[in-house]
Amino acid sequence: MPTSPLSSARAARAKIAERLKQAMLDAGLNGLELADRCGWHKSKSSRIARGVTPPSDDDIRAWCGACSVPELAADLIAASRTAESMYVEWRQLHRDGMRRVHEKTTPLYQRTRTFRVYASNLVPGMLQIGEYATGLLRSITTFQGTPDDVEQAVAARLARSRVIFEGDHRFSLLLEETVLYYRVCDDAAMAAQLGSLLSVMARPNVSLGIIPFEARRTVWPLEAFYAFDDAQVAVETLTAEINVSGPGEIQTYLRAFNQLSQHALRGAEARSRITRAIDALNAHG
Repeated sequence: MPTSPLSSARAARAKIAERLKQAMLDAGLNGLELADRCGWHKSKSSRIARGVTPPSDDDIRAWCGACSVPELAADLIAASRTAESMYVEWRQLHRDGMRRVHEKTTPLYQRTRTFRVYASNLVPGMLQIGEYATGLLRSITTFQGTPDDVEQAVAARLARSRVIFEGDHRFSLLLEETVLYYRVCDDAAMAAQLGSLLSVMARPNVSLGIIPFEARRTVWPLEAFYAFDDAQVAVETLTAEINVSGPGEIQTYLRAFNQLSQHALRGAEARSRITRAIDALNAHG
């Protein structure tokens, strides 16, 4: 069973709190004395030491200075920033709209050589056509109540997705068959999106598998995740993006991906499932 990435994020934050607490004890201080040295409210040091309040960079510098170990601050700040980046709420990421998120992650896409993507609810962003992306991003903007820059965000998403057609990148993508039927755009756009899947799966650098409805599972349906080489896994939940960087946890996701791959249809069988979904759209229309 894959470890919860949220649990890993919490564990990383707890480790920072424990290292700060140990520095305080090594300095022979208690929480009240440390708070006094830092000029804080008396409860602040306790909240940080218990992991209740994540420390800011300035908090860490002040803490280490008060404990006479300022040389620890740089490493602790770096570890704290890593821990904070592991779990980031979408509302925070999208507080200025979605365009910047796509632009910020473009270098990651460009330097990744092997993508392994599992999608249980949506066509992966790198495979989305403009109309599908527009319908999806508009619904996300409405649901989150964040600034509407859908047109610019779609353009940025499509620009980021050029990695499929440019450079030395390989893509192994798994879609639950349900993805072919979930409509986040109108029927015409959905049909065009499915047709695009038929086209892109013919590319030599793309392996597209469809996990059929009737597959007998050894791994249950999971939340969507993107593995960038063996260096990072991004997991998408309703409220947050969770970035996994621990080697052991990355390997757990890759093991799940390999087992899910065993259920997938490819080639003519996968094309047949996509064509069936297109036919269902036409029958509905």
